[in-house]
Amino acid sequence: MVESKGNWAGPTAGAFLMDAVALAEAGHRVRVFLVEDGVLSAVGADVPEIRRLAAAGAEILVDDFSAAQRALSATTLSPHVRLAGMDVAAAALTEDGCRGVWH
Repeated sequence: MVESKGNWAGPTAGAFLMDAVALAEAGHRVRVFLVEDGVLSAVGADVPEIRRLAAAGAEILVDDFSAAQRALSATTLSPHVRLAGMDVAAAALTEDGCRGVWH
């Protein structure tokens, strides 16, 4: 699941992440890739959606280019996420059985 909108963009950004939480809590393998303004959803140590995703076993990636463009470093991001390049997202989207959703 690719999120390009920040939480401040309106209720749909948080709702998209909560959809990812519901899928992960239901036992599905979930990988969330935050890009563009979506990287802002991973700022800070206690973002409820990010914390719940991590607790449910989802992998949460933050686009390193988008983070750099917004002057974010690994130290400003949630400990539940890791920085990754778009090559990681492209590889994930081509995995067998992957169903990509972009918001």
